[in-house]
Formats: sequence, C-alpha cells, structure tokens
Amino acid sequence: MPARLKHVAIVSQNHTLLGQFYETLFGMTGDGRAEGAVSLTDGYVGLNVNNRAPGRQGGLDHFGFEVDDVDAIFARVQDDFPTIEWLKRPTNRPFAGIGMHDPAGNVFDLSQAGMENRRGIYDQSSNGVHPRHIDHIFLRTVDPELVARFYIDVLGLTPREKPTGDPNHYLTDGQMTLVVAPWHITDYAGSGIERPASEHIGFVVEDMDAFRSDLAALIEKNPAMAPRPKKGDEAEARVKLLSQCHYGEFQLCDPDGVLLDVRAG
Repeated sequence: MPARLKHVAIVSQNHTLLGQFYETLFGMTGDGRAEGAVSLTDGYVGLNVNNRAPGRQGGLDHFGFEVDDVDAIFARVQDDFPTIEWLKRPTNRPFAGIGMHDPAGNVFDLSQAGMENRRGIYDQSSNGVHPRHIDHIFLRTVDPELVARFYIDVLGLTPREKPTGDPNHYLTDGQMTLVVAPWHITDYAGSGIERPASEHIGFVVEDMDAFRSDLAALIEKNPAMAPRPKKGDEAEARVKLLSQCHYGEFQLCDPDGVLLDVRAG
C-alpha cells in the first residue's frame, strides 16, 4: 500500500490567528490549542501550525506521510538512495515519529500507526473528508525527475496523467497529490527570489462563489485574518508564477503570507 500524505506543517509567530483562519474559512476542525501549536484536520490531512522558535524559518515548512511499515521504507532507501538519512523525532510531536529527507534535501515526516507519539487528530478515526479540504502540496526543486522518482520508488506514490509538455510531476496516494515542479531562478524575474522548497497548499472547496463570499465576510468581520496584502509589479509576477499550477483557479495567501491555491471540486 502506498504511503499516505497525511500531514502538513506551517511555522508561524501567529499560530493561534492562523488556526482561526483555517477553521473559519476552510472548516477545518481540531483537538484544541497547545501552548506552541494548533492541530487541525480536514478529515484526511492534519494541518499543524507550529509556533516559530528562534532561528526557525517561518512559512510552509514540511509535509508528512503515514506508512504501513517504516522498516520497509528504510530498506528501499538504503538500496536505491544510500545518501538519504533519517532521524527519530522527539515524542512531543503528535505526528512525526521519523524525520527524513528526499534527494534534494526537502524534509518530510514518517509516521506509522501505533507509534508512541501519535495522538490527537492523528490517532482518531476519520469521519470523512470535509467539503473544503487540502487537495495538493506543490514542491519546487532543481531536479524534479530525481525527486519524483524518489517519491514513486520509496513511498509508492503513483504518477497521474498530465498534458503533453507539462514539466511537472503529479504524484498521488489516491486522495492527495504531491506536485513536483522544476525550480529555475529565472522564474523569479521581476519578483523576490524564493529558494527551492514547498511553495503552496492547494484546497478544494464545494463552491467557489460561496468560498469568495465567506472570504469577504471573514475580512469584514475580522480584518486581522485578511490575506496579507501585497501590491505592485513584484506581487503580480509572483501570482502569475503561482497560477501556473493547473490544480487551482483562485490564488490567495493566509494572514501570515503562506500561499494558497483554491479550486472548486
């Protein structure tokens, strides 16, 4: 059975505010707020908004997979990608039992049912995916072919069909999609240069008009939860790059600047 993409983590100095944003606008539910994090779920994927500690980079930080047998993952890594390393995580993380990285250095978590750290939303039976839910994670890397092969060969994700000439790789666990896209420094002409990393979170909503209406109502009721505004040529160049993801139709960001792509499904 393939690995399941079940975890996304954001690092923020405003974790409580961001938790309210995702609860209110996307209908995510949680198991309460800890001192340093907010844990939410869409019924399939868990979203952790972690407090930013000194020296920690903010923004969209990492994702995580649930697997049936971590030892089988280790064996495949040793055979095919011997330079990959992994690390057991502290037990206060509700999902991350093991930390690992792909060939480009992107860090992800591995968890297995029964691991001692699993608790809260990650140790509960799902009641079904919410009408508004996470649909994909978009990752930019300098070697998308190698990185895609890693997630296919080691994690068991399945390539999805794509249009001829599309340079991206679309890998699915049957529910979620990991988009592995090329990173070129020239893509950032006219804008600030961003490092190769996870770029955005993609959501599916039940109706785009209803979503836009809810977004407007949220901004009017609580301006502090409004998407972080940025105008000018640089902003337009960045939105143009974000809109290249064909899984989205409406682009925005959360109050902390994490990029989001939304489509009706």
